[in-house]
Amino acid sequence: MNELEKIEDKLHEAGFKLTPQRRATIELLLNHHTEHLTAEEIYALLRDKHPDVGLATVYRTLDILTDIQVLNKISFEDGMSRFDLKTDDSGHFHHHLVCSVCGKVQEIHEDLLLDVEKRVDHQFHFAVSDHRLTFLGVCEQCQRKERLARIEGGRHRTSKNIK
Repeated sequence: MNELEKIEDKLHEAGFKLTPQRRATIELLLNHHTEHLTAEEIYALLRDKHPDVGLATVYRTLDILTDIQVLNKISFEDGMSRFDLKTDDSGHFHHHLVCSVCGKVQEIHEDLLLDVEKRVDHQFHFAVSDHRLTFLGVCEQCQRKERLARIEGGRHRTSKNIK
């Protein structure tokens, strides 16, 4: 069974139909599953091929898919709600690395917090059902650009001093 069929089954179980507008939205999410799109970005991508899909329909579809646990609604430092398809990773939401320079988001599908969960359970008697972790920092490409800019800046100062 493919991902679209799995989502359609979840919709039916929750009492919803897979309308053409919902299908278009879900297919777009499946095709852009690593991009963490906002509702407005999803709408903009749909608009050309599916002019019958309105922004309100996109919002309602995203709300339904979040409610039936097909999507995670996440917010990074930009304050925008973004949507992330749930995956079958070890039962937990995956983690994110967010570059504060270029905004790139990288996913980590490895569960890094199992020991922390055990400690929370033992020390605070709190049964963790899920967790989310976002690391903020500077990605490798932006670090490389910063190093090159420093090197280039050093060359310009040195060449001016020689004249």
